[in-house]
Amino acid sequence: MLRYTISRLLQAVLVTLVMSLLLFMLIGLMPGDPVENMLEGNPSLTPDNIAQMRELYGMNQPLYARYGHWLYSALHGDLGYSSLYFRPVLDVLGPALIQTAKLLIACEIISIPLAMFLGAIAARKPGGWTDSIISLLAFASISLPGFWISLILIIVFSVKLGWLPASGTPLLSDAPFTEQVVHMVLPIVVLTFFHVGPLVRYVRASMIETLNSDFVRTARAKGLSETTVIMRHALRNALIPMVTVLALGFGSLFSGALVVETIFGMLGMGKVIYDAISNIDFNLALVGLLLATIVTLFSSLLADIAYAWLDPRITLK
Repeated sequence: MLRYTISRLLQAVLVTLVMSLLLFMLIGLMPGDPVENMLEGNPSLTPDNIAQMRELYGMNQPLYARYGHWLYSALHGDLGYSSLYFRPVLDVLGPALIQTAKLLIACEIISIPLAMFLGAIAARKPGGWTDSIISLLAFASISLPGFWISLILIIVFSVKLGWLPASGTPLLSDAPFTEQVVHMVLPIVVLTFFHVGPLVRYVRASMIETLNSDFVRTARAKGLSETTVIMRHALRNALIPMVTVLALGFGSLFSGALVVETIFGMLGMGKVIYDAISNIDFNLALVGLLLATIVTLFSSLLADIAYAWLDPRITLK
């Protein structure tokens, strides 16, 4: 296990380096640059000032040279400054990452048990009325647009009923815990609704196949209760495909938070990356996208480790 983990970590480092190069080249090929963005706010700059600024930001160098300087600085802990927020990149991404992590962790904590419960219930009697209702809700979760559901919830629970705030706040980390929870209720509900649907479908399909297996019939023949058969025997084996879906879906969940964060006014990773790309903030966009890549790679590693925990027959070498 240790050897496998070290090997995967080395692979992750290599993938991160390759992604950093690709992202740097793609962002560098975008029209405009930070200096041009600053000119829009101060058109009185002279050509000499512009030339000095381009030299200061390294915009007069070729892409490969700029990437080399950036990589050297990044390896020494200097990720540069944000031209949009006029602060170090880490100072901007730190609070945004914490904000998004709160959303994603809460979403996963709710979604996984809920998907397991609903998928197991639906699989007990495929084609029954319970299965039909759960499948309808799962398809609604997959099909409905996220921004529409978000707006409907804001209209109902914030505007009409006045129960919950309509938006989050960038200063949420400084607020009391109870206020943070209240502001995050609607965003978490939206993210959970759209994340749980695909999980329910996979759990249901896997459970139907597992419940027809020989070892499940043997467990029933021994006189075990249906709850014990499902919880201790069928569900654990049915979770193995779900682990793959969770690992692959974490990246889409991370990007899906962009819509929620934008509509609810929460300054999370998705919103920060979007604003950085829109305002040609090279350093912030690059580090933000790389951080999203690292999170996805780490979730994939955790999924492989979870395979071995769920099924002792799986060995990691």
